[in-house]
Amino acid sequence: MSLPPEKASELKKTIHDHLIKMDVHGKIREVLSETLKDGLGYGPHTFSEGDFLQALQRRGIIDDVMRDLQFINLFLFFFFTPLSVDIDVARRYLHLQVLGGKAFLDHLQEPEPLPGQVCSTFRLYLHFRNQRFQSKPVPCACEPDLQEGFLLEVHRDGIGEGSRMADCTTMLSICDPVHLVLIKMDTSNETTLVSSYFLDWRSVLSAPSGRTCFSVELLGVGSESKVPAGVLTISLELYPPLVETLNVDIITTQQSLERQRSAEKERLFLVYAKQWWREFLEIRPSHQSKLVKIFAQDENGVNRPVCSYVRVLRAGRLLESPRQAARFVSLLADEKAPLVGGGAKQEQWCSLLAFVCRGKGDCEDHATLLCSLLLGFGLDAYVCVGTRAKGGPHTWVLTRGTDGSITFWESLTAHRYLHQAIDPDAPPLAPQPKPSSPYRTVGCVFNHQSFLANCQPTDAVPLCVFDLQNPSRWKAMSEEALRSVCAPGSTTSLPPIPPLCASSLEPAAASNQLELEMRFLVAEHRKDLEVATVWDDHLSYLLSSALAAYETERCTGVSCGNEEFQDAVRRAVPDGHTFKGFPIHFLHRNARRAFATCLRSQFCEEIVSCRGDHVRLAVRVRVYAYPENACAVWIMFACKYRSVL
Repeated sequence: MSLPPEKASELKKTIHDHLIKMDVHGKIREVLSETLKDGLGYGPHTFSEGDFLQALQRRGIIDDVMRDLQFINLFLFFFFTPLSVDIDVARRYLHLQVLGGKAFLDHLQEPEPLPGQVCSTFRLYLHFRNQRFQSKPVPCACEPDLQEGFLLEVHRDGIGEGSRMADCTTMLSICDPVHLVLIKMDTSNETTLVSSYFLDWRSVLSAPSGRTCFSVELLGVGSESKVPAGVLTISLELYPPLVETLNVDIITTQQSLERQRSAEKERLFLVYAKQWWREFLEIRPSHQSKLVKIFAQDENGVNRPVCSYVRVLRAGRLLESPRQAARFVSLLADEKAPLVGGGAKQEQWCSLLAFVCRGKGDCEDHATLLCSLLLGFGLDAYVCVGTRAKGGPHTWVLTRGTDGSITFWESLTAHRYLHQAIDPDAPPLAPQPKPSSPYRTVGCVFNHQSFLANCQPTDAVPLCVFDLQNPSRWKAMSEEALRSVCAPGSTTSLPPIPPLCASSLEPAAASNQLELEMRFLVAEHRKDLEVATVWDDHLSYLLSSALAAYETERCTGVSCGNEEFQDAVRRAVPDGHTFKGFPIHFLHRNARRAFATCLRSQFCEEIVSCRGDHVRLAVRVRVYAYPENACAVWIMFACKYRSVL
C-alpha cells in the first residue's frame, strides 16, 4: 500500500518528532560513548553492530522502543484508514467496519442506477457511548454497497482514567451496545426507517487475532419487527490490540448474567405495575376508560415503561433556550407509523436516535424529545397523555413554574398555552377563565423519574388541577420502582440516549441555491403563460427582514421588526403602484415541491402570474438551520405594479 508524497512526508515527520520526543538519538549516543569509554575489550575495528545492540538491550533502550512501537502501529493504522478524527494514543479504540449488505429483498427488482441519475439511497447511522457517526449514502439495492469504517472510542464516561488504557475486564463491564439505524431516502427526500439494531461488540474481546468478522441480520420496524430487512457484514477490531484476550465462555456468562438481571428487574416492575393499576381502578370505576399509559412499544416491538423514553438532555451550544428547543422539535415532521392495511393507527414510540435520524415521527416522539430538552434547561417538565378537542389520543408537554403556574407546550407546533383551571364549585356568576388550549382530556403525566395518573373526578383538561403532589388528585408510582427499570444503565433493553448533532447545512449557501431554483421555476411558469419576467433585486433584498421577523416570532412568540419592513416597502414602491406579498413556511428544501404547494394558494398564484403595467417581481428565501439538519425554510413572493384604473 503506497501513500501520496504529502502523506508520506507527514508520516515521516510525525515518526521523527516522536523519536525526538523519546530522545532516542541522545540515549544511543550516550550508550555508544559509555561503551567506548569503558573499553570493554573492543578495539576501534572489533566493535561490531551486534555488540552495540547488546549494549542497547542491557540499558533497556530497545525495550522502550519496542514498547513504543504500539504507538507507531496505531498511527500507521490511522494513516491508512480514511478517518478524520482526533486520535489519543493513550486511548482504546474499536474499529467497526461495514463490509457490505445483502438480502435486502424489498429492493430485489431495483434497477442499476445510471451515472448521475437520482435514486433512492441507504444511509447507516451509529451511536456508541456519546459518539455519533453516519455513512455516505449508497444506492438502494438487494446487495447495497455499504462499505464504511468508523472509529469508536471505548474510553467515555470515566472509563480509562488519565493515560491508563482500558483492559479486558474493564471493557467486559461496558454493556453499552453500538446502536445501528438504517434509513432509506427516496428521490423526493422522504425518509423511511428500515431497521434499528443494537450490536453487542464485546465478542471482539475473545478474538485471538484481535479482530472478528460476522454477519448481523437486521429486522424491520413496527408491524414488520419480526421480518428480516437485510444482512450486514461487520468487522470489529480493537486498537491497540489486546495483550491477553478473554475466553468466550467468560463473555457469554457476563452477557447471560446481564440479561437475567434485566429480566428480573422488568418482572418485578411488571408485578408492581399490575398491583398499582388495580389500586387505581378501585378508586373509581370510571378510571378504566382514562388514558393511563404505563408501557409503550418501541420501533422493535419491545414493551418499555414510558418513563424510559424521557431523559435529561442538554444540547450544549446547539440550542440557546427552551423556546428555541420547542421550535427545533416542531421542525421535525409529524408522521404516524405506517400500517399495512386498514384499521386504527399503529402505535410506535421511537428511540431517540431513530427519531432524529429519520427526521420525523409521531406526537409521542416529539413530546418525549421536547420534555427531555426542557428538563435539560432546568424546567419541571412532564409529558401529558390525553386527547385533543377534535378527538383522538394525543401527547403534549407540561411545565410547572415555581409560582405554581402551568404551561402547556404543543411539541408539533411550538405553541404555548397558559393553563388556568375552572372551579366547578364557584358561584354561577363568578368570572371563570376561558380554556385556551386545544386539549380535551388528560389521563396521566410522566417524566424520567415520575409517573402520575389523574384520579380527579373528571379528566377534562379545563377542570383539572395540576397539583401533582396532592395524592387525592394524582396517584403516583413509586420513584424507586421506576428507577429500577428506567434509570440509565438499569437494564440492557434501554437504548442509551445520543447527543444532538450540529447541522451540516450552510444556511447562506442553502438559501442562495433555493432562491435561484425558485426564480427559475417562476420564470418558467410565466414563460408558459407568455408573460415576461423582470426581477427587482432591491425589493427581493427588503423581504429578508420580514422573513427574519417571522422566524423570530415562531421562536419567541414575540412579533418584532414588522414596522421597519413596512416602512422600507413604502419607500421602495413608488406612488401609484401596488405591492403584494405572500410568505410561506416549509420544513424541506425541495424547490419543485415547495413551488407546487405555493401555486395552490390563489393569492400566491396571483403574484406569480401577475400581469400589468411595469410589473416587477421579487422572491426571497431564508433557510434557518437547527440541530440534526432540521431546517425552517421561509419563502416570500412579492410583486409591485402600476395601478391602472
